[in-house]
Amino acid sequence: MKVANASKTNQNALLRKKQGPGYFLKRDWQLYFLVLIPLSFVIVFKYLPMTGLVIAFKDYKIAKGFWGSEWVGLQIFQDIFSKPDFAPAVRNTLLLNILDLCFSFTMPILLALLLNEVKSVRFKRINQTLLYLPHFLSWVIIGAIAYQLLSEGGGVINNLIELMGGTRVPFLQEDTNWLISYLAIGVWQSMGWGTIIYLAAMSGINPEMYEAATVDGAGRWRKVWNITVPSIRATIVTLLIMNLGKVMEGSFERIFALQNKATTEYTTTIPVLVYRWGIESGNFSRATALGLFQSVIGIILVITADRVAKKLGEDGIL
Repeated sequence: MKVANASKTNQNALLRKKQGPGYFLKRDWQLYFLVLIPLSFVIVFKYLPMTGLVIAFKDYKIAKGFWGSEWVGLQIFQDIFSKPDFAPAVRNTLLLNILDLCFSFTMPILLALLLNEVKSVRFKRINQTLLYLPHFLSWVIIGAIAYQLLSEGGGVINNLIELMGGTRVPFLQEDTNWLISYLAIGVWQSMGWGTIIYLAAMSGINPEMYEAATVDGAGRWRKVWNITVPSIRATIVTLLIMNLGKVMEGSFERIFALQNKATTEYTTTIPVLVYRWGIESGNFSRATALGLFQSVIGIILVITADRVAKKLGEDGIL
């Protein structure tokens, strides 16, 4: 039987080799056309812009163009590393993103576990819809809502605190409070959307495992800890590795929408510096070099996290 199957496999391989790629392209051209659309998007907007990285090694002048500008080697990198804003930007980027990873990454997991335990389908769908909505709001809108609610002078929440006899709290006008508000708003915006993947992973768990645990006398939380969490561990590890690659990035829109002149301790990050140097100051070489440095660190973090995950027995992503 095994010999017959092996022979059939070899015959199919030889048949595919004789037919060639043209045969499959002609047979399934509709599918290849559908793949061509997202592939074209990736090439045009992801790969072609990489040619602009040459600016990081040149004293770029718009009038001279990419190839006419003078080569300066690593001088631009030496320049940005010596800037007084660089060290605070790296510190703030790591601080905000690590804290964001601790809260914005873990909260969707907890929320998905809670939603998975809800028995009422209608109640679950209503809550999922309400929790997903913030994801579709731009940070400009979220920033405006945040200042309407949290501003010290006329914010709705501070007005309520004052009516109850309390003292107004500078949620967005003091550095430490701004950091806490920044993290809380980020969790609120991303928490609901992040549960989709985990709920999808939970839907693939075999119900017989829960039934067997019930027979053995396991309670609800024991089932969650011993069945649900281990079943979605691979998904958690994969998303964690991908999020570690963003530790040196951060959201420019989020910081730009929530920043103000009263809070400057944590608002200078790498994306903000790229905007200031590139768009505001017109120094495209410096902005490109900083963006390249940021991307290289992100790749190193992803590869390192993937290797560690594989050492611990997980599949990883590479």
